[in-house]
Amino acid sequence: MTVSGRLFGAAAVVWLIAACGGSSQSSAPVLFQWEDYVDPPFLDQYRLQFGETPRSSIFADEDEAFAKLRAGFKPDVMGPCYYEFPRWREAGLLAPIDTTKLKNWSKIPQSLRELPGISAGPGKVWFVPHYWGNTSVTYRTDLAPEYVGHDSWNILFDPKYKGRVSVLEGVDDTVPLIARLAGVDAYSMTDEGWRRVEAKLRQLVPQLRFVASDDTSLAQGLASGELVAAMSWRATYRDLKLEGRPVAFMNPPGGVFTYVCGLVVDRDTKNYEKALALIDSSLSDEAADYTIRKIGDVPANGSVLSKQPDSMFENLGLPRDLGGLLASGTFQKPLPNKQQIINAWTEIRAGL
Repeated sequence: MTVSGRLFGAAAVVWLIAACGGSSQSSAPVLFQWEDYVDPPFLDQYRLQFGETPRSSIFADEDEAFAKLRAGFKPDVMGPCYYEFPRWREAGLLAPIDTTKLKNWSKIPQSLRELPGISAGPGKVWFVPHYWGNTSVTYRTDLAPEYVGHDSWNILFDPKYKGRVSVLEGVDDTVPLIARLAGVDAYSMTDEGWRRVEAKLRQLVPQLRFVASDDTSLAQGLASGELVAAMSWRATYRDLKLEGRPVAFMNPPGGVFTYVCGLVVDRDTKNYEKALALIDSSLSDEAADYTIRKIGDVPANGSVLSKQPDSMFENLGLPRDLGGLLASGTFQKPLPNKQQIINAWTEIRAGL
C-alpha cells in the first residue's frame, strides 16, 4: 500500500520539488515513491547528512511507475512492493544494494531481510524492506452484525449487501483474495484455475457499488454507510476506528494477505552513495515512528516497534507479537501472466 493506501488518486506522476535553495539541489537524488512516503520524516536523516533536500516524484500505482521507468525516467531510489520488484529487476532497471553501507539494515527483522528472491549475492540485495501491512475486508459491524465473530470474505458475495460492497482496482490485491474464495492459489494458477477465478470475478462485479483506486473513497463509503464491506488495507480500518466508526478488519481462516513494500536503486543512478543514504534515511527510527503513528503501516525497522505503546497495536488491530501474524497469512507475490490478468479484469469490470 500500502498507508496509508497503496493507490492514490493522481492519474499521472506528479513532481514535488522540495525547496532547498543553493546549487547543491541539482545533485540531490530523486525518490520515486507512494505519496505518503515522500513526507519529511523519510528525508530528514539525509538532509542533515548532506545539507540538501532530496527531490521526489510520486506514483499512483506500480503499473504506471513501471511504464514511466521503461520510457526513460531515471530516479535514483524507487519504492515498489515485494510482489512488483521482480518485474523491475527482470527488466534490467535495478542495481544491487550494498547492505553493509546501511546502518539501519540490522534493525530489520531477519524474516524480512531474508525474503525469497531479494538476495543479490553476499552482503547485497535487490530490495530493502521498508514497511508492511495487510489486505483483507473492513466491514461495518452494526450493519452486518451476523459476521461479527464469523469472519468470511464471502460477505462480498452476500446477496443482502448487493450494491453495498467494494473491492480494489489493483489486481495484486483483488485477484489473490477472490482466487482464495474460488479455491485457487493465485500465485500458481493453471489455465483451469484462472477460468475459475475469472468466473468468480464475473460473479463479483454485479455485487459492487464501485471499484476503488484509492483508500479515501473506501473510507468515506464505509463511514457514511454507503458501503457495508470493502476490501481494504489495515490502515483504512485503523483510520475509521480512530474516528469512532463501528468497524472490524476480517481475519478469516487462512489468514490475511500481507504486502511488504521496500526500496530499490536505479541501475543508472549517478550517485550510488547518496542513493544508499536516502534508503537509510527512509529506514530511520524517526521515519519508522511516523510510519506506524501517522500512516498506519508497520515499519520494517523493528527496533521502533518495541517502543510503541499497546494502544498503537490495538488501534491497528494487531497483536503485539507480530511473528504469528506474519507466519499465518500469505505474502503477496508476483502474479503469473500479470498483464493478461490486468487486461481481463479491465474487461470484466467493463461488462465485456
